[in-house]
Amino acid sequence: MKPRKVLVTGAAGFIGYHVSKTLLKSGYEVVGLDNLSDYYDVELKKARLSHILDQDHFRFLKQDVSEAAKMDRLFRDEEFDAVVHLAAQAGVRHSLDHPFVYVDSNLKGFTAILEGCRHTEVDHLVFASSSSVYGANTRQPFSEKHLVDHPVSLYGATKKANEVMAHSYAKLFGVPVTGLRFFTVYGPWGRPDMALFRFAEGILQGRPIDVYNHGDMWRDFTYVDDVVEGIIRVLEKPAKPARAWSSEDPDPARSSAPFRVYNVGCGQPVRLTDFIDAIEDVLGMESQRNLLPMQPGDVKSTFADTSGLEEAVGYRPQVSVEEGVRETLNWYLQFYHQDSSHAKVLVNAASQG
Repeated sequence: MKPRKVLVTGAAGFIGYHVSKTLLKSGYEVVGLDNLSDYYDVELKKARLSHILDQDHFRFLKQDVSEAAKMDRLFRDEEFDAVVHLAAQAGVRHSLDHPFVYVDSNLKGFTAILEGCRHTEVDHLVFASSSSVYGANTRQPFSEKHLVDHPVSLYGATKKANEVMAHSYAKLFGVPVTGLRFFTVYGPWGRPDMALFRFAEGILQGRPIDVYNHGDMWRDFTYVDDVVEGIIRVLEKPAKPARAWSSEDPDPARSSAPFRVYNVGCGQPVRLTDFIDAIEDVLGMESQRNLLPMQPGDVKSTFADTSGLEEAVGYRPQVSVEEGVRETLNWYLQFYHQDSSHAKVLVNAASQG
């Protein structure tokens, strides 16, 4: 049975907007919450919201998840059936210089969400973790059964903390909770600081683009529609205690409590230089590449084993990198470069396809 009323935090964000839109199409009542932070262009967040604000079963609240008293009142007043918690301070590099922002949003904010779910007996909490939890682990593909005890960024550490905090609430209070480790999500309405948009803008302006680790990096790029499909499928299947779980040989992905963790990726890592090639193919322009060493807090490669999610809910990503890049640049050029000849060419090609 589908939950009737869902709280989506980070509803003005990239993934949160797409999740809210899909839930509304599926007949849910959605309460969207976002603090509209200025980490990136607030006008982009407002533009996302403008596409769903007039929906009959959508309400938006400008509120910060770290405000514990307000969150407690919200949970008690609304009595949500389920929560999709996507609000967080994102960005590995940003965490190097702004650590306390991550503590407030990702730790204090998540505690407020857990407390709200605990005291109002929410049927299922689904929250965003990240591939960043794998940190220094180089054993690939990354599996939920691997230990994730060596994060290489504060951002990754806060996501690891979220997972263990969630487990404690599942164990102590019986809150059904599922964490989803997202792998390099991209697509229309994405954050301006995403690599695809930075590369595209540099190419269009004829500027050199910064390519780290001299291009020898691999990412499990995952199109946003596939990620949303995974979220919705998980939401409709609340976590339950694992019958065969052993405390003597514990499986990190599950528990004797109603707790699960899944990877949400494409399962097909792409070399960064090939990703740039795909952008060049769509734009019909070549890039000037400024090859640089690896940045602090970054990792060379990510590669998701998604067999756990496929087994649990039938998750199978559908969108290839080539198709995803084309769809994303189609949106990007229309949104940011409406008068550009590149936008017109791409729009015409998309309509003919």
